[in-house]
Amino acid sequence: MPTPVLVFGATGAVGSACARHAQSLGASVTLAVRDTAKPIPGLSPEQEKAGGYKRVQADLTQPETVSAAVKQSGAKHAFVYLIFPRPGQPDANRPALEALKAAGVEFVVFLSSFSVAMHEPAIDSIPPSEIIPYAHAQVEIALEEIFGKSGYVALRPGGFASNLFRQAGMVKAGSVKIPYPEAKFDWIVPEDIGRAGGTILVGGPSSTGGEKSILLFGAELMSQEDAVKTIGRVVGKEVTVEAVGDEQAVKGMVAGGIPEPLAKYLVKGLSRGGAATAFASKYPVGVENVRKYAGKVTTLAEWATDNKVAFE
Repeated sequence: MPTPVLVFGATGAVGSACARHAQSLGASVTLAVRDTAKPIPGLSPEQEKAGGYKRVQADLTQPETVSAAVKQSGAKHAFVYLIFPRPGQPDANRPALEALKAAGVEFVVFLSSFSVAMHEPAIDSIPPSEIIPYAHAQVEIALEEIFGKSGYVALRPGGFASNLFRQAGMVKAGSVKIPYPEAKFDWIVPEDIGRAGGTILVGGPSSTGGEKSILLFGAELMSQEDAVKTIGRVVGKEVTVEAVGDEQAVKGMVAGGIPEPLAKYLVKGLSRGGAATAFASKYPVGVENVRKYAGKVTTLAEWATDNKVAFE
C-alpha cells in the first residue's frame, strides 16, 4: 500500500518539488494548501490528476484545519515549513505541530535553515536577535519535544538560488546594485531541497540513518557578483554590479516587502561575508547530502537556464 504523506506549502517551489518527488517514489500525496484553487509549480492539472494527488484546504496558522487535513489524508508523515513568529508569538508553529501529532502524524520533515547548525550543540541558547536561526531552532526544539528524537528530520539548506529573483528587475536593466557583492553563498536550488525532502518524507526516520538534521548545500560557492554575472551570461546580457551601503540596502529590502528588523539582520549577515563564510568547513557534507537524497546537485547556471524568462 502506498505511503500516505501530507505536504504543506505545495504551492511553493520546495513544497512542490517535495510532493512531486514523493509521488514518484510511490507515495499517496495530499497537498495541504491555503487556497485549493492555486496552481502547483511544475504540476499541471492533468499531471496532478494522473498522479493521484489530492488537495485539502489547510493553514499552519489554523490548527483545526491541520487536524482535519491529517484525518482526511490518513497521512502518518508530513512536510512542513516555518511560520515566521510575530511579536508576542514566539511559539507560532507549536499549535500546528501539536495538531499534527494529535491527529495521528508520526514523522515530520521540517524545512529549517543551515544557520541553526552554526549554533550547535546549544540551539536552545540562540538569542532572538539572531532572527533566522532563532525562529527555525524554536521549531526544531518543539518537534523534538512533541515527536521525540526519531519523529522528525530538519532539512538545513544554505542560501537559496531563488533569492536572486529579487535582482531580476535590475538584471533586466543591466545594472545590479546590491550590498556586499563579494559575499559568498552556495545558491542551492529549491528543486534539490524539495527532492531531498521527498526522499526523507517517504523513507521516514530510518532513511537518514538516525540523523535528525541534514545540511543541504548548492553546487558551488560563489559571490553575489559572480552569481549575477552567471545569470547575465545565461540570458546573454552584460550586467554590471555595484555595491551599495547598508542603509540603502535595508531601504530596498523593506520596499520589497521584507520587515525592517529582518532586512537589517540580512544585511548584517552579508557584512560577515555571506553564508559560505559561516559554513565553509561543513560545505562538502552538505553537497554530498544533496547528491545522496536528491539524486543530483543542480548548478546555478542550470537553475538560471530553467528560469531565464524571469531575467530576460
